Amino acid sequence: MRSDYFSKITSTLAGITLLISVNCAAAESSHGIAMYGQPALPPDYVSLPYANPDAPKGGRVVFGNTGGFDTLNPFVQKGTAPWQLRFWGYESLMGRSWDEPFSLYGLLAESIVTPEDRSWVEFTLRPEARFSDGSPVTVEDVIWSYETLGTSGHLRYRGFWSKIDNIAQTGPRKVRITFNTEDRELALLAGMRPILKKGQWEGKDFASSGPSEAPIGSGAYVVDDADPGRFVSLKRNPDYWGKDLPFRRGTQNFDEMRIEFFGDATVLFEAFKVGELTAVREFNAGKWDNSYNFPSAQRGDVVKSEIPHQRPSGITGLAMNTRNPLFKDWRVREALIHAFNFEYINGTVTGGTQPRITSYYSNSALGMRPGSAEGRVRALLEPYADSLLPGALEGYSLPVSDGTERNRKNLRKATKLLGEAGWTVQDGVLQNSQGEPFEFSVLLRQGDGEMQTVVEIYASALERLGIKVATETVDNAQYVSRQNEYDFDMTRYRRDLSLSPGNEQFLYWGREGVTQPGTRNLMGVDSPAVEAMIPAMLNAISAEHFISAVRALDRVLTTGRYVIPIWQFDKGRIAHAKELRFPDSLPIYGDRPEFMPTVWWYQAD
Repeated sequence: MRSDYFSKITSTLAGITLLISVNCAAAESSHGIAMYGQPALPPDYVSLPYANPDAPKGGRVVFGNTGGFDTLNPFVQKGTAPWQLRFWGYESLMGRSWDEPFSLYGLLAESIVTPEDRSWVEFTLRPEARFSDGSPVTVEDVIWSYETLGTSGHLRYRGFWSKIDNIAQTGPRKVRITFNTEDRELALLAGMRPILKKGQWEGKDFASSGPSEAPIGSGAYVVDDADPGRFVSLKRNPDYWGKDLPFRRGTQNFDEMRIEFFGDATVLFEAFKVGELTAVREFNAGKWDNSYNFPSAQRGDVVKSEIPHQRPSGITGLAMNTRNPLFKDWRVREALIHAFNFEYINGTVTGGTQPRITSYYSNSALGMRPGSAEGRVRALLEPYADSLLPGALEGYSLPVSDGTERNRKNLRKATKLLGEAGWTVQDGVLQNSQGEPFEFSVLLRQGDGEMQTVVEIYASALERLGIKVATETVDNAQYVSRQNEYDFDMTRYRRDLSLSPGNEQFLYWGREGVTQPGTRNLMGVDSPAVEAMIPAMLNAISAEHFISAVRALDRVLTTGRYVIPIWQFDKGRIAHAKELRFPDSLPIYGDRPEFMPTVWWYQAD
């Protein structure tokens, strides 16, 4: 059953549903906080609306990852950790409800206080909050965590630290954070930093921790056993301090959660078919329809569940590294988009069942509207008209092919664009005026067979234009390292986007990422309009202003032609052992890391 959160809120803007109250209470203690207005759940709520408070505890679930890992610390830049770890064993002062665009409720903190302008925020810790070793969570741990993550942690945490003017203890269980910049989202971000145990790292280098020691957290799960490259096993702490909190009721139900590692997705799927894994997420609709008829599925021992959602499409595809002079000219990038025969490739790889991503925020009311920019969106963009690419103000849409393999019309357009950019074919080779050939490589992760197929079809089309494409397939560690260092021409790119975009947008496409290693700005976006639209979004005081800013940002990114988009994941697809269950009530965000396995449980027939 779909959540009715959005249906409860009146909105005049294409169904977007953000609860607004400009005159929110100033500096009053509360059990929760929302980006706009008040959180949906009252102080005496029983459980999250998409959790089953009566879910039984017990059982074991086994997932599969491709690649490997060389650290158990998911909070540092160095090394590769199993991506699930930061969701399973660690907690923050506040926890997020995934049935609201952006609302937080007390977790390690029992209450939150912030003034109307949100220039500071103060949290009061729960007296019963404990780390997994039984020691209390203290204000000292909080302050240390914020400073350490902000200076030595992963880049995702450092931007927030730069906006803190002061962080100080204001009572036995109180900590106040004062900000140095106007940004209404910061009060919420402050509640979402993971809290780690300071004492564990005395005399140790937090940033260089490896596979032998995981950070101590306060979450329900702790690493029980691990073997790099083979598996990680986490077990539920029977003395978990927060098991009776309303926020945790009906969640974290499995006794053990295990991750097995495989060389590629094909081997992983075979392991699932024979029962070595108990759940997999499937991202290919064609495979979902045609490849799940193996014996255990036919017997009903494996169940296919589809999880709808209301979040934006995000962006998935092939990112062009504009730091490479080859991709500097927008006409070249537009030509490569025309040469990408989406309709034919989609039909070949997914059976044509998954719709194309049309913009970064498509599939939601935050996405850019068809046609020319109007109203407030246009007003936001016009001061940057000189730096905008064609289509940002006038309107833009991706090219559509006739669905055949030849794609003649779009290839002719690509040839014309390349000619305008100074590239012509000589003896079957596309060259510039200096006689340099147009050739590049695509960086892929080992085991990504689906994208390998996409690139092979695409390379064949580019060959008809005189362009030579090579594929570089590397192991997981090299793949992460090279992306962090922007050492690629073109690579697979995936960026999930939410109904409440905020400061993370600077990490995704802020201009600091052009030169600073380790950001998510793989494309090298360097746009004055992007730099202006993100603050406009962060400081919006109404839903109308917020939506306009996001739609304007979406236009700039989409018409920047940085990524060749492929298909969107229009619903979650999870195949699982029949004993694994989930609630009937689903969150608006659908299947996210905080849905599966957090609110699932094991129940034998």
